[in-house]
Amino acid sequence: MNKVRCLIGFLFFNLVAIAQNEPKEVVEDFFKAFHAQDTTGLQQVCHDNISMQTVTNAVEGTRLKVETAEEFYKSIANIPDTVSFLEKIIDYKVKTDGNMAHVWTPYEFYVNNQLSHVGVNSFTMIKEPDGTWKIVHIIDTRRKN
Repeated sequence: MNKVRCLIGFLFFNLVAIAQNEPKEVVEDFFKAFHAQDTTGLQQVCHDNISMQTVTNAVEGTRLKVETAEEFYKSIANIPDTVSFLEKIIDYKVKTDGNMAHVWTPYEFYVNNQLSHVGVNSFTMIKEPDGTWKIVHIIDTRRKN
């Protein structure tokens, strides 16, 4: 009987551990879906009320571009097959406090194997009641090297 209880406890613990994905893994899953142009996969790691912004350096000064989730998903789905792209993550810095996490990822962005721009992504996440982390905010910088 004790062996059965131990087995049940072990299985329950593993199921809970699977549900409690880590913030870095969420970002990795985001980029797997991003590179595959998998909008369903992107939606699975993003909160329904996600906020998306980009900071760019223009001749006129700093600009903030706001994008809706729908615009983002549509833009990813509409990248032509003739265009290859890769966002190469250089590093991950993860900070958590209870049910909130922040992941900072410097990157290089390549289009058709040519460096297009560099910058940093800042992901803010919350832990849902089921233990999964969801991205609620993404802001990134983009600058020519």
